[in-house]
Amino acid sequence: MPHHKNIVLFDLDGTLVDSLTDLADSMNRVLDRQGLPLHPIQAYRYFVGDGITNLVGRALPAEARQPETIEDCVREMRREYNMHWADTTQPYPGIAELLDTLTSRGIEMAILSNKPDELTRKVVGTLLPNWRFAAVAGARETIARKPDPAGALRIASLLHHEPHDFLYLGDTNTDMLTARAAGMFAVGALWGFRTADELKENGAQALLSVPLELCPLLDHSPEP
Repeated sequence: MPHHKNIVLFDLDGTLVDSLTDLADSMNRVLDRQGLPLHPIQAYRYFVGDGITNLVGRALPAEARQPETIEDCVREMRREYNMHWADTTQPYPGIAELLDTLTSRGIEMAILSNKPDELTRKVVGTLLPNWRFAAVAGARETIARKPDPAGALRIASLLHHEPHDFLYLGDTNTDMLTARAAGMFAVGALWGFRTADELKENGAQALLSVPLELCPLLDHSPEP
């Protein structure tokens, strides 16, 4: 029987907002100061999604991945990105319409990101100020990052709902693995950073080409 999903848990980068250029430009400035090779923006589709430390490790050439270099570049990347995260980042086309529709239908919404918690809240407050999210959570030292389901399960507990009540919308393998591990319905956003094949291979139960395609799933999603 169909199971009504009455809460949507969103990833942030690559799902609600297109932050790729600001992430890439910030990291490339760090690399340039280190005298290291830069990367095209599209390469960052596969560098981002698992936190800043992993982004830095992937962007550095193999011969430069000493612990002290990674630590220095993480510190520089945090500083650089904190100054430039809003240079070009904007919500994806169709996101405002989706959030308006969910709000009008009384659907609860929450956000879970691997971006640092303080910055996650700043991005949401600045770029998505017109909508109410029941919970907004970024990466914290006390909670394991995605794809560990701890953050998603914490949001479910805070909102007093069972995980199977949630539809989880994200754009990477990390998001699909998180959703499935948490027992949520995993939906892949094809407008984001990764491919349909990656999303399907990592457990996506539905794929969306545009944001408003999410709405029918709220009435007709099968059990996870």
